[in-house]
Amino acid sequence: MIEIIMATLWACFAAYAIWYFTMAKHYAPLTLTEAKILWKIHKQNTGCSSKMWREIRRGEKIVGFECECGYKHIQKRPITASAPTSKIQTQTYMYKKIHRH
Repeated sequence: MIEIIMATLWACFAAYAIWYFTMAKHYAPLTLTEAKILWKIHKQNTGCSSKMWREIRRGEKIVGFECECGYKHIQKRPITASAPTSKIQTQTYMYKKIHRH
């Protein structure tokens, strides 16, 4: 009897772990510029003739937009995903790159 209970618990744990690492998501913040660009891409791809859109916010952060036509885009990423890395090159990095020995 205990073997059946343990097997069931392990199966439930495995299913939860798979869901957590693959499907669980949280809101990813966008800048105002990114939201505008995504809205323009939506307009181009769908032929949308809307002139206005509004921000979708969670707390103080923009997480998406809603178009006049009813389309909603909410930016989400997996919980286990690492934070995006910055592509901005610092002055120190550029100095080292230019002055290699």
